[in-house]
Amino acid sequence: MAAASPPLLPTTVLPANTTATVSPAPTSVSSADANPAATRAFLARLLDSVKRALSGARPWPELIDRSALSRPESLSDSGARLRKNLAYFRVNYAAIVALSLAASLLAHPFSLAALLALLAAWCFLYLLRPSDAPPLAAFGRTFSDRETLGGLIVASAFVVFLTSVGSLIFSALALGAAIVCAHGAFRIPEDLFLDEPDQANGAASVNLLSFITSATGGRV
Repeated sequence: MAAASPPLLPTTVLPANTTATVSPAPTSVSSADANPAATRAFLARLLDSVKRALSGARPWPELIDRSALSRPESLSDSGARLRKNLAYFRVNYAAIVALSLAASLLAHPFSLAALLALLAAWCFLYLLRPSDAPPLAAFGRTFSDRETLGGLIVASAFVVFLTSVGSLIFSALALGAAIVCAHGAFRIPEDLFLDEPDQANGAASVNLLSFITSATGGRV
C-alpha cells in the first residue's frame, strides 16, 4: 500500500513591480525644544552685556582711597563733588547698589524666592516664548500675548507693592544710594580725569538693555 503524500502548503507570489513603501515619520520642532536654546541665548547675551558694562569700572583702590576723602566746605561743594564722582565712578556705584540689593535679598529667603518665581514667570510665559508658539492655555481658556503681559504686570505690582518684597527692595536701594551719595560728597575729584571719552561705557549700557528686545522678538 503506497504512503499518502503530505498536503501542499499554499504559496503567494508577489509581483515583481510591487515594492514596500515606508512613510517617513513626521519631524517637527516644538516650542518646548526651542525654549532651552532661547534660554541659553538669552543668558549668554545677558552675561556678555554685564561683562561689557563692568569692564568700564574704575579701579577699586582708586574708589576707596582714604587720602582722597575730606569734608566738603559747603552744600554746593558736596553737590559739585557728587556730580563729578557720579560721572567718573558710575559703574562702581551701580555695582555697590546691586551688592546692597543682593545682600538684602540673601538675608530674606522668602523675598528672594518670590522674586525668582516672578522672574521665571516673566521669562517662560512671555520673554522667552517663541513668536510662533500657540497661545497660553490655562483654566480652560486661552490667553493672548497681550492678556499674558497684563497678567504678569498685575502679578509684579502685587508682589512689589502689596508684600514685604517691595519695602525690602526700596530699603536696599535707599541704603545703596546713601552710600553712593556719602562717598560722592566726601571724595575729592580733583585728581580724576573727567574729560576721558566714555563712549564704551555708553555702548555697554545700551547693550545691557537692548538684548531683551532681540531676545523677545521685538515684543518689548
